[in-house]
Amino acid sequence: MLIEQTDFGLTRSGEHASLFSIRNRRGMCAVVTNYGAILVRLLVPCPDGVTRDVVTGYDTLPEYEAGGFFGATVGRHANRISGAAFTMDGVEYSLADNDNGCNLHSDFKIGFHKQLWNTELLPDGVRFFRTSPDGEAGFPGNLEISVIYTLDDENGLHIRYKGVSDRKTLINLTNHSFFNLSGHDSGSVLGHRVTLDCGRFLEISAGRLPTGRILPVDGTAMDFRSGRRVGDAIDMDWDQLRFATGYDHCFVTGAKPGNLKKIALVEDPQNGCRMEVSTDLPGVQFYTANFLPSQAGKRGAHYGPRCALCLETEYFPDSIHFPDFPQCIFNAGEIYQAETVYRFL
Repeated sequence: MLIEQTDFGLTRSGEHASLFSIRNRRGMCAVVTNYGAILVRLLVPCPDGVTRDVVTGYDTLPEYEAGGFFGATVGRHANRISGAAFTMDGVEYSLADNDNGCNLHSDFKIGFHKQLWNTELLPDGVRFFRTSPDGEAGFPGNLEISVIYTLDDENGLHIRYKGVSDRKTLINLTNHSFFNLSGHDSGSVLGHRVTLDCGRFLEISAGRLPTGRILPVDGTAMDFRSGRRVGDAIDMDWDQLRFATGYDHCFVTGAKPGNLKKIALVEDPQNGCRMEVSTDLPGVQFYTANFLPSQAGKRGAHYGPRCALCLETEYFPDSIHFPDFPQCIFNAGEIYQAETVYRFL
């Protein structure tokens, strides 16, 4: 494994950021930065002989400082929390109201994706780590958190999370990479074929929050168990798709902590590139970039709605308000651990 560190410039506060290129023997390369623990590029040798960068992103550090969630490590809590607040042990914690009365991805300005992380080089990757102080973005407890990116020689990108807090808190991280297996600059992903080994999904309201009902996918546009094109039903006249202008739903993976399960397969029928997703987390948010603003991306690319798709492995959104959901509540001293693998076949 070859790991190369290069300069990525100075943050607004004058701190040095770096890029780390992790390359395996088969020519796959993951480029990550300690700013936001972000996946910047993912270069994959495809079956047609072309190596493609399959994740959206930016060329420069200032663009990441000003931009959204491309490749981001999202924390302390991924996805939505209704009312932008939660109560734990009788104490109410207020969060940023940044999504029409709810909290989305913790905080757009001071979330984990806007922080400079400490770095440790590993034989097969990079470990990013930091202390999220008590009260950061509204969450209780001093949280020692790490994100490890490693690459194996079977073209698997492993993302491992580990954390421990000195107070009871919520911990629910995800990676928010936007994938396009035709290449990050190739436009629509409606022709991609997606298979989800998920028999149930979380029903959402008009505000894209869970209603609390977990429904079977049988006979609906959510049934990807046998594989279907992203575009086959995305514009169907059904409230679940209208609410999100497409797919922005959490599916139940059935995965158990500490046991990786293959939950998804994404295929580009044109170039033959396939991405398999495994995780030990209970949910995966399937998002088709419906609300992605039109914008410039890296290497002269132009991004817009439905130009990519996300498979964000995580605890269920708003689980703190639904006791029957798997909970991301961790007591003081209790270890949080999770892993997701994106493997290219």
